[in-house]
Amino acid sequence: MSVAPKYIHNQPDWPNFHWDHEALAGRLSKAKVEQARLLGRMESLGFELRQDAVLKTITADVIKSSEIEGEILNPDQVRSSVAKRLGMDIAGVVNVDRYIDGVVEMMMDATSKYNEPLTSDRLFGWHAALFPTGRSGMRKIRTGAYRDDAEGPMQIISGAVGKERVHFEAPEATKIAREMDAFLTWFNSDRSESDWIVTAALAHLWFVTIHPFEDGNGRIARAISDMSLARSEKSSQRFYSLSSQIRQERAAYYEILEATQKRTTNVTPWLDWFIGCTSRAIESAQSTLANVFAKGIFWNSFSKVNVNERQRLMLNRLFDGFEGKLTTEKWQKVTKSSQRTAVRDIQDLVEKGALVQNPEGGRSTSYRLAEIKA
Repeated sequence: MSVAPKYIHNQPDWPNFHWDHEALAGRLSKAKVEQARLLGRMESLGFELRQDAVLKTITADVIKSSEIEGEILNPDQVRSSVAKRLGMDIAGVVNVDRYIDGVVEMMMDATSKYNEPLTSDRLFGWHAALFPTGRSGMRKIRTGAYRDDAEGPMQIISGAVGKERVHFEAPEATKIAREMDAFLTWFNSDRSESDWIVTAALAHLWFVTIHPFEDGNGRIARAISDMSLARSEKSSQRFYSLSSQIRQERAAYYEILEATQKRTTNVTPWLDWFIGCTSRAIESAQSTLANVFAKGIFWNSFSKVNVNERQRLMLNRLFDGFEGKLTTEKWQKVTKSSQRTAVRDIQDLVEKGALVQNPEGGRSTSYRLAEIKA
């Protein structure tokens, strides 16, 4: 009696994925509409505001993709590294650890050069950037090259020693070169008539199933998904973070991945979850970027009002999360101006309707941004 294949890569028709197109049509259409709506809304903003949105999105993407794997990165360092690569001059720039620079470099290479072919050499570069010391934690690993299984088969395991549970076992190392050649040929093929959101889902599943590296496979798979989504939008600018949404749904993410890898090559449930997750990521971006949209509405309303550089600086600071309440003393400190200049700048903005004085007066006098409706 023949034994049923244990994993998807053991199936006789691997990797010929198939799915129920009709069952996914509604969810896919919804994702496309939301994707187009968000991109249209971002297009209405100026270049600086779009760059601000990209900075927020990529920073979140890098942080959350690492969090999915249990790694906590310094947000200020990630933000500084992303800003440097975007050519942005931001406040609060800090020294950046080379590991964080490597993670950022990989993620941004995937999306900024989305139209360039994905090759084994490019993947080796990403992997080397993720592990600049050649170690994963305390463990020395093979970097910039596919795994060799020198320490045994590649398995995803949980549980205490002696009570381990094997969730998945990847193809043996001797098959990786052939498996990756097939994957890369497929990923780089012309898709002018195809759907890159579906491609993002299939690429993610296919790559993590091969699990070609000793470590970092999840992060690289998510970078490949982002690359595919960038291709679908024909833009290197990222305005929503798939990794942030996956982090929120981490348990469901691992559950559907494991279940799919133990099924046939009918991947309808995986595509259904992934497309839904993409939709939810786009919806979340509306709230994540709320202050960017608010800033756009504000500056559009005051486009014909003259403001000096000090005033522009402080108004933008208020949108970007100013600490505490705005007072004359804080204005002086940030703009390095005199008390008389600070008072004059603030009163001018109050008269123009950009700032509102808070109810408390006297020594507690403070100000807030005026509410501008779209």
